[in-house]
Amino acid sequence: MTGRARRALDEEPCQAVDEPVTGDLTPSVPHEVPPNEVRPDEVPLLNIANVLTMFRIVLVPVFVVTLFVDDGDSTAWRIAATVIFAVAALTDRYDGRLARERGLVTEFGKLADPIADKALIGAALISLSVLGELSWWVTGVIVVRELGVTALRFWVLKHGVIPASRGGKLKTLLQSLAIGFYLLPLDGAWHLIAVVLMAAAVVVTVVTACDYLWQAIALRAKGRAGR
Repeated sequence: MTGRARRALDEEPCQAVDEPVTGDLTPSVPHEVPPNEVRPDEVPLLNIANVLTMFRIVLVPVFVVTLFVDDGDSTAWRIAATVIFAVAALTDRYDGRLARERGLVTEFGKLADPIADKALIGAALISLSVLGELSWWVTGVIVVRELGVTALRFWVLKHGVIPASRGGKLKTLLQSLAIGFYLLPLDGAWHLIAVVLMAAAVVVTVVTACDYLWQAIALRAKGRAGR
């Protein structure tokens, strides 16, 4: 080969060979669940939200016994009963919030939370009526409503759970405030505030009962249609 031919070969650019590439060259990254996210089927039954709900239920008999010390005539024991009732009512505010914020919502919690509310409110209303400080018809309307809504929840349980609505939470708040004023040994204008709050609570109680009835009928109809 002449020197000229050799130089021509040296100066010729190299050609890349196109070869098919098989397989996925993207590095495989394992799927990771965000650290703060908990799958519904992995939520433990024994969590802080459910513990608060059960604590509220345990406080109910403690509250009743405290209220009836000295037939409800002791100022100190009435204040103690009011404090216990307030603590129990506050757990209702925080158990639901913790369940939502931390992803701890469970079917048990959805069912037990409103039952705990009804146990606390019902015990307080019946106790006040027994002591002669609240008309029995008010207690009857609220207790019948609460039992009726609980029966509705069990009626549609196999089709789904009816969670506590905003109206239901407002009803509970009004009832709790009214009961708190009734529990304290107050007279005059303070008692009038208690009466007004209880009247508002009765109205919201009846309205929300109609709403829950509609939800129960719709949920049961949807469940039957799904089958």
